[in-house]
Amino acid sequence: MGLERNVKRVKKFIVCEAMFEVITMCGSTKFKDEFWYWAKELSLDGWIVIMPYCFGHVDSDKRINEKKYDLDVMHFHKIDMSNAIFVVDKNGYIGDSTTREIVYAKHRGKQILYMSKEIERRKNVRI
Repeated sequence: MGLERNVKRVKKFIVCEAMFEVITMCGSTKFKDEFWYWAKELSLDGWIVIMPYCFGHVDSDKRINEKKYDLDVMHFHKIDMSNAIFVVDKNGYIGDSTTREIVYAKHRGKQILYMSKEIERRKNVRI
C-alpha cells in the first residue's frame, strides 16, 4: 500500500518536472558572489540551476587547480544537460574559458542568456 502511494507521488512529480527548464551558469569564477546571487534569482524565475561550485580564482583549496581539467570537462556535461546557459559577464568580462562554453552551447543549440542583458531587462520592467 505504501509503495503504491509513493509511486503515484513520483509519477505526479515526473509530470510536473516538464514545467521547468534547466540552465547552467557560465563565467569567470572570479565572480562567485554574482553566481550565488543569480542562481537564486534564476531559481525564483522557475529555472533549475546548475552552476560551478569550485571557484578557483577566489578559493584557496589547492585541489581545485589540480582538478581543473576534469572540472572543465564536467562543466561541458552540465551544458549538455541544460536547455540554456546564463553567462555571468560582470563589467562585460568574458574570458577564454567562458567564450569556449558559449561557442559550445551555441553549437549544441542552447539558448544563451547574459547577466548584463538581464540586468538591463529587469531595470525596464515595471512592477
